[in-house]
Amino acid sequence: MPAARQKQNHIPGPRQVRLQFPRHLPRYHPAMHALRLLSLILLLPAAAAAKPNILFIFSDDQSYKTVSAYPEALPGVSTPNLDALARSGIRFTHAYMGSWCMPSRASLLTGLHPHSIETMRMEGPYPGSAYDPDQCRFWPATFRKAGYHTAQIGKWHTGTDTGWGRDWDYQKVWNRPLHTGNAGAYYEGQRFTENGRDLGIVEGYSTDNYTDWACDFIQGKNRPADKPWYLWLCYGAIHSPTTPAERHKGKHKNDEVRVPADIIGSRPGKPAWLEKTQAWKMGPDGKIVGAKGKGGTTFQKFVQQSNDCVEALDEGVGRLITALKESGQIENTLVVFTADQGFALGEHGLRIKLAPYDAAVRSPFIISMPGRLAQGKVCAQPVNSPDLVRTFFSFAGLEPEWEMHGRDLTPLLTAPDAPAAITPCLYEHTGKYYGSEVAKVLRATPAEAEHGGVPWYVALNDGRWKYIRYLRAGEIEELYDLKDDPEELANLAASAAHRPELERLRAALATELDRTRAPFTGDLNLAR
Repeated sequence: MPAARQKQNHIPGPRQVRLQFPRHLPRYHPAMHALRLLSLILLLPAAAAAKPNILFIFSDDQSYKTVSAYPEALPGVSTPNLDALARSGIRFTHAYMGSWCMPSRASLLTGLHPHSIETMRMEGPYPGSAYDPDQCRFWPATFRKAGYHTAQIGKWHTGTDTGWGRDWDYQKVWNRPLHTGNAGAYYEGQRFTENGRDLGIVEGYSTDNYTDWACDFIQGKNRPADKPWYLWLCYGAIHSPTTPAERHKGKHKNDEVRVPADIIGSRPGKPAWLEKTQAWKMGPDGKIVGAKGKGGTTFQKFVQQSNDCVEALDEGVGRLITALKESGQIENTLVVFTADQGFALGEHGLRIKLAPYDAAVRSPFIISMPGRLAQGKVCAQPVNSPDLVRTFFSFAGLEPEWEMHGRDLTPLLTAPDAPAAITPCLYEHTGKYYGSEVAKVLRATPAEAEHGGVPWYVALNDGRWKYIRYLRAGEIEELYDLKDDPEELANLAASAAHRPELERLRAALATELDRTRAPFTGDLNLAR
C-alpha cells in the first residue's frame, strides 16, 4: 500500500479521541454524571475567571484537503498558521457544517438542522431571502443579553435582515447585493454596510480587509474593554471565482496535482444524478478540462489556483492569533476555525459542494484554547454545526433559550483520552427549503426536491460507516466503509454481506431524525 494511502486510512490510536456522548443513558446515569463532573473540574479555574472570548473564523467553500494539517492534504498545500492552531488544540477529522452557504449559516445561527428552521426562505433573486426574527431566532442575541459584546465581520448571506442591533452589537458585512451588481464581488470592490449604514464600495482584497477589521476588533476597536466578546469572522475565500491575492498568484503553479480515481468515471453502484453533475472531461491533448458549461480551465490550474487562494486565509489566521497574543487575550479566547462546507476538487466528477460525499461537504475543523483545552490532539468523533453552537453555550456558561439539536463537545475538548462511544452525526441537504416547507415539497412536488442537480438527502456518519438516504422516492441508498474506502468509491448498500450495517444505520438515522424532530421521518420508510 502506498505511504500516502496508509496515512489516510490511519485509525486513531488511544491518544487520539474517537468518542463522545453516551446515547442511551438516562440523564442522571452514574457514567454520565462522572463525565460531566470531570468536565466541570477541568473548567473550574477558567469559570472563576472572566467569561471566555470566542473567535469563530469561518471560511467559504474550503476543502479540508487544502489544510496541510490534514493527512489527506493535496500536494504542495502549506498552511503553517492553521497547522500551528491545530498543534495548540484539537483537529477534528470529520466535520459537517452544512451542504451550502446559506443553510450552513442558518444552522450556525440557530443551533438547528435546516429541517427545523421555520420561516427561513428564499424570495426571488439573492439576497431576496428572509425570515421572521420572532420565530427564527438567532442565538447571538442570547449572548448579548448575558453581557457579551457580539460582532460579525465579512460575508453575511442569511437574509436581507442582518440582525444588527438585535443579534449583533457591531456588524460590518457584505451581503452580496444583487440589485447593485455586487453579488459576485468576492475579492475586490465589495459594497459594505457597517452597523446598518451603507459604506458604498470598499476597495482592497477582501480576505486582507476582513483580517484588518477583525484584528482591530480584537485589539479593542468597536467594542467596550470590560465585556467578553464573540466575533464571527466570515471570509469569502475560497469561493468562486477563487481569486488569489496578487502576492500569491502562481505560487502553486508547479505543484503536483493529484487526480481523483473517478474524476471521469465510470462509477458502478453510484446514483444516476452524478451524470448530470459531471464537471470534467478529457481534452484532446490528454489534459483534464472543464466539461461543457462547467468552465474551460484545466483541472490542474483549478486546483493550483485554489491552493493559491488559501494562502491569504492562512496569513490572516496567523495575524489574528498574533493580535490575541499581543493584546494578552490568547489564554482566555476560544478559537474555532472551520468552513461553511467543503468543495469537491474533482472527486466523483464534481466541481461543486452540495453532494453527500466527504469531498464535497466535509469541512476543516480546529478548536484551540491553550491552557484550557488539550493540545496537539486529533478527534475522530464526527461533528456538525449544531454541536458547535451548543459548545459555545457551554463555554460561555449559558443555557440556550430554545431546544437545540447539538451536543456539547466540551468533554471531548477537556478530556480527549477518556473512553466513550462515538455518536452518529447527522447532516442534510434540503436545498433552499427549511422547516415544515421541506415536508410540504416532498409530499406535493417531490420532483423539486433537488438543488444544484443534487437530490435532497439525509446522511449519517457513525465514525466508521457513512449512510446516505435521499428524501424523494426512486433514488438508491448509499453505504460506505470510511475506514477501508475513505474516498467513498464503493457503494456497499446492495451488498448482502453488509446488510446488517445497512439496517443498523437505517435505525440510527431514524433515531436521530426523531430526536431532532424532522418533519419527514415517517415518509422515508426507514424500516425497509
